[in-house]
Formats: sequence, structure tokens, C-alpha cells
Amino acid sequence: MTEELIVGVIGGSGLYDIDGLTDVKEVALSTPFGEPSDAFITGVLDGVKMVFLPRHGRGHKVSPSEINFRANIWGMKRLGVSRILSISAVGSMREDIVPGEFVVIDQFFDRTRHRVDTFFNKGCVAHVMFADPVCGDLRKNLIEAGNQAGVKTHDGGTYVNMEGPQFSTRAESKIYRSWGVDVIGMTNLQEARLAREAEICYSTVAMATDYDCWYEGHDDVTVEAVLEVMAANVGNARALIKAAVPKISSQANSSCGCGDALQFAIMTAKDSIPAEARERLGLLIDKYL
Repeated sequence: MTEELIVGVIGGSGLYDIDGLTDVKEVALSTPFGEPSDAFITGVLDGVKMVFLPRHGRGHKVSPSEINFRANIWGMKRLGVSRILSISAVGSMREDIVPGEFVVIDQFFDRTRHRVDTFFNKGCVAHVMFADPVCGDLRKNLIEAGNQAGVKTHDGGTYVNMEGPQFSTRAESKIYRSWGVDVIGMTNLQEARLAREAEICYSTVAMATDYDCWYEGHDDVTVEAVLEVMAANVGNARALIKAAVPKISSQANSSCGCGDALQFAIMTAKDSIPAEARERLGLLIDKYL
């Protein structure tokens, strides 16, 4: 039986809606993990069911460290999403990733300090595989879609996830460069971890807006400069999403393995999981228990 494909999009800075959605509705969800960033916007794009969520809320009200990542991903799962396309503004750590270009990420490195990034605590332990933190099939779809949309799209890169909300110091920026990372951002690693635990395919399109502050002789990153590049990037992101949807829908029965990530990951014995944890995690674990 062919699964009903529902594609989720999490929009980053500047992307607060999706062009071309029909049958649009707002869905306000309360979750066992608190309130999401905003109401979820559901609709149909070129015959494919979609769910959209602005990561920072409409009007950009939620800072990176305050995002309720668990509620956002749980809400996507509750609404039946099986693929998440994440759009994220980032700084470029390589001269050849020019502001305005896109990178379809394949790795992450964590530099955050204040965030909860797992569903599995307080009575239920699970260890999902995360060596390859994004869905390979979805990544291929997005690379093809970026090229089709006419956007310079880099195949692969490491996203270092800093805490924020401040931008990097010059020392930090230079050290990150020495580690060989490709872009820097404030939000996507927690989403990727939680999407894997929720057995949802996840991939990041990182939109370069600046060169952080490592590039001698180039203007240091400023909010004004970021917003200027972001305005152009948002149009390109919408074109990429439109090009990606039919490619993703054609692989509705992908065998990437993301949809079975918890199959052997739950360590806690069934009869040792507290009733409260069973209720809180039921959406994720009931099929295994």
C-alpha cells in the first residue's frame, strides 16, 4: 500500500509562508512538550499535502535558544508528516560558498549549551543511530531541486550549530574554520536529532547570507547585510520548494530507513516504562510496544 505522503517545511529567518498553497488552514496544537513556535499551516501544493511552520513564529518572535524544538517536531509527526524540508539562513565558512548560494547539508557539529534535544528522558531511554544525520534520499531530491530552480547549490557540507543569539566572535569564527566546517547557524541540529527520533526524514537547505566575521577584508556580518541577502534567498527558497515537492512525492515509499529509526533503539524494558512516559511518548513508541 502506498503511504500518504505529507511534506513538512520548517521556514527559517525570512520564510514565513509558502507560495501556491491551496486549501489553506491553520492548526493550533498543544503538545506533551509545550507550545510550538506558531500555528501549523496546512494545505496542498501541486497535489501534495503540505504542513508549514515558521521556526521563529510569524513576526520572528522566538529566539534560537527559546525555540521549542520538541513541540515543533512532535506537531509535524502528529499531523502525519513523513518528510521535513528545513530552510535555514546560515553564515558561510568557505570563500567558495558565496552569500546567496545554498548548501544541502550532510553533517552537523554541536556547539549549543542550553537546549533539550531528545524526546527520550524521564523514564524511557532510546539511542537512535545518527552517524548520517540527514536523509540521503531527501538530500538528493533537494540538490536536484536547487539546480532546477537555478540556484547555485552545493552538495554536502558541515553545519556547526552555535548557541546564539549573538553572532560569533572573531576567535570563534576562525577556530570553526580551522575545524573544516562549511556553514554556521543556530537552529538545525536539534531539529535533525528530534526528527530522527520521530522517524521522519529530514534534510536542511542552508541559505548563505554572509561570511560570518572570519573573512579579512570583507564586511563583518551585520543584521542589515543578512536581511538584504535574505530577501533574495527567500524567493529562491520558494522556487526550490516548488521544484522539490514533485521529486519528493515520487519517492513516497523510500527505503532510506529513517521511518524505522526506533525499531532497535528503545532500551527501556516495556514493563519498566512509567505510565506518564508511555502517554507522553505514545505517538512515537506505541507501534513498538
